[in-house]
Formats: sequence, C-alpha cells, structure tokens
Amino acid sequence: MSVLASKLDKFFKIKERGSTISKEILGGITIFLAMVYVLPVNAGMLANTGMSFPAVFAATALAAAIATFVMGLVANYPVGLASGMGINAFFTFTVVGGVGYGLGFSWQEALAAVLVSGILFLVISITGLRRIVINAIPKDLKLAVGAGIGFFIAFIGLKNAGIIIGDGATFVKIGNLAHPTVLLGVFGIILVFILFALNKKISRFAIIISILITGIIGLLIGLIFKDLALIMPALGGANLGDIGQLGGTIGAAFAALPSLLANPLSYAVIFTFLFVDFFDTAGTLVAVGHDAGLLDKNGELINGDKALLADATGTIVGAVLGTSTVTSYIESTTGIQQGARTGLAAVTVGFLFIVALIFYPLFSLVNGIDIGGGVFLAPVTAMALVFVGALMVSSLKEINWQDGIIVASTFITILFMVLSFSIAEGIAFGFVFYVLMMLVSTRRKEVSPVMYILAVLFIINFVIKFTVLG
Repeated sequence: MSVLASKLDKFFKIKERGSTISKEILGGITIFLAMVYVLPVNAGMLANTGMSFPAVFAATALAAAIATFVMGLVANYPVGLASGMGINAFFTFTVVGGVGYGLGFSWQEALAAVLVSGILFLVISITGLRRIVINAIPKDLKLAVGAGIGFFIAFIGLKNAGIIIGDGATFVKIGNLAHPTVLLGVFGIILVFILFALNKKISRFAIIISILITGIIGLLIGLIFKDLALIMPALGGANLGDIGQLGGTIGAAFAALPSLLANPLSYAVIFTFLFVDFFDTAGTLVAVGHDAGLLDKNGELINGDKALLADATGTIVGAVLGTSTVTSYIESTTGIQQGARTGLAAVTVGFLFIVALIFYPLFSLVNGIDIGGGVFLAPVTAMALVFVGALMVSSLKEINWQDGIIVASTFITILFMVLSFSIAEGIAFGFVFYVLMMLVSTRRKEVSPVMYILAVLFIINFVIKFTVLG
C-alpha cells in the first residue's frame, strides 16, 4: 500500500468500515452523477427572483463543494450536499414571488432568512440538541422514515423518467411510454435491475454502468436521428457558471438583515426554512446511516452532530455566496449502494462539483432534457433513484408489525412523504399521528417528552404554513 493510500485509509477509516479506496471514489462519482442536475435546475429556479443565472450556478457549485468537503473531512460521511429541491421553490415563489403572488421579500432578504436559519441550525448542532431530538425518536419510526424515503426517491425517479406524470383528474398517471425520452428512461431502469439480478461482480457496479450505457445510447440516438437530437442527452458546448458574477450576490444577505428582521413575516419564513432543513437532513442521515452501517449499538448515528454541522455550514456558506438552503441529498444512497462508507466519497463529490463549475459541459450528458411544455426529464439518472428506492424499503422488515400504533404511524409517514412530495412533511404527519395515538392509549408514558414537544412544533409549523404564509 502506498503512503498516500495508507494515510487515506487511516484518516477515513476505510478498511475499518469494510470499504476500499476504489469503492469510495466510485461511490462518490455515482453520487455526483445522481445530483449534478441541481446546478442548472437551481440556477434556473432562483433566476425567477431576478438573480443572475451564472452567479447562482457558481454559488450553488461552490456551496455544494464546501459543504460536501466538510461532510467528508469532519463527519466522515459518504453524503453529498447541495441546494435543496423544493425549498428552493419555496424561496422563489412563496418568499420572493412576484406581482400578485408571494410574500414580496426581495431575493436579498430571502438569502438573509436562509442565513439566519443556517445560523440557528448551527447552534442546534453545536449544543447537542440534535442528538436529543433524533435519539428520542423510536427505532420503528426511524425505520419507517428510511423506508418512506425509499418510496419517495423511487417516485422522484419515475417522475424524472417521465413514467409517472401529473394529471388534473387523477393527480398522477402513467406517462407517454411511446415518447423516445421516456423510453430511454425505461431502458435505464430495466438495465440497472437486470445487472443487479445477475448477482455477480458486475452487480456492484449496476448503477454506474447503467448511467454510462444509458447516456451513451441516448447520445448516439441523438447523433444518428437528427430529429430526436433535442430530446436526447447531449454534451453541452458552453459553461453555465461565472464566478465573476458572484460580486452581485456574495454578501448580499448581510446587507439585507435589517430590512428582513423589520418585517413581522420574516420570523415565520425563517422558522419554515429551519424546519424543512432540519427534518429533511435528519431523515436523510437516518436513512443513510442505516444503509451505510453508521449506527452504533444503540441505534444512534456515529458523528451525527458533525454531519448536521456540515449541513448547517453549507446553508450559511450558500446564503453568503448567493443560493438557497443547502441540505444533505438522499441521492447519496446511490453511492452507498456502490459500496461507499466513508467521507472519501464525499470529498470526491466535492471535488467533482469544483470541476463541474469550471468544465460543466463534461457532465451535461446527465442533465435534464426539456421535452416541451416546461417539462424536464432526466432519463440518464432516473434509474439510480428507482433502484436505490427499491433497496431502501427493505428496512420495513425490521419494523414491529405486531404493534398497531407503529403500523398506523409507519403507513401515515410513508404515505404523506410520497403524496406531499416532502420528507419533512411525511415525518411531521407520521410523528403527530404517533403521539396522538399513544396519548389516547394506555401507553402515553412510553413516549419521550421530546416527542410531545416535536408534535407541538410540527402542528405550529402547519399553522404557520397554511395561515400566516398562505
């Protein structure tokens, strides 16, 4: 073993966690490919507020890289971080909005709200309040969250492939399976499960092989059939980020703090940013910790406080640079299924985000494809989410199915996580339901006081979301 390899092994505890350097790097590449779509998508989303697309692209890449480096080097977790999907839509359309809709905050004030929420998150992480909260959650509910996230990301994958689409009458339905882009996504999903079913060495590389083959096939189809070129994966010819334009966004959050805090609605906005970030991250880390073997004998996350510290740091750095809330990405489970178990995978992800900022066209093959009508599909990476989602639901077998309250709470958690399209909302509904049932039963003393407090906070969040913020 070379000196460098020996130092990496010692620092990241690679052998101790049953991994290898090659597995970690491959896992990091897989995580990055599964989440690199965030760069143009987040920049496009925040551009609706009047922010510069190239500046947000650069801020998103830099914040993702810094936060993921911290996650890898400090917490030693194989988790990638970037600006969260969903919360960026809240930032854009609810907090800022436009004429006739939204709360009317400026984008600078919205960044300031993200900054304050990040600082509060940091305080929660440093004081150990995080440990108290997560450890108070019953084991069965933690397993339910992990399984729910599995269904959730599988649903995202099917949506990204165009296999499941929205419908005004039935809410969702099967997409157009005759569409070439959708068919490419279907091919990728079938391919990854076939490779996995071979149960040979190739099975370990099912995700990365499927991403590469699907992307190359789509690229060749676009080159051979010119009329399909616009709806197939392609290599971009120009970079989308511009570090030079960060001058217009970097530090804007600090200048907007006085006007933000003078607005009574700002406190509800800050609470919402904090709520979503904390529980999205907590749910993600619980799921990742379970799958990566990062739980101790008591079922508690190893270095969990440091992992949340990385997340909080990412949100603060992102707000200062000029992007919305940075959070841990559930797509990280794709790398864990490839064998990643340490922070070396995260460091790989962070390095690739830097490379993507400078040479984005190299990775544009896995970018979303505009098939018209404002619909974007990601056929090259959709299969990774569906595949990992299928593997994650295996945690259901460990749940106590003889306990009626646990069964009902698990059902509610999973159902609302998928139907509300939010990890945080699923956790909220499931936990409130659990506490209410335990409260009216003869088992109320089994519930930690922290769970009662969480239930109240969840209800307060719903009140704020649906009355104060509309």
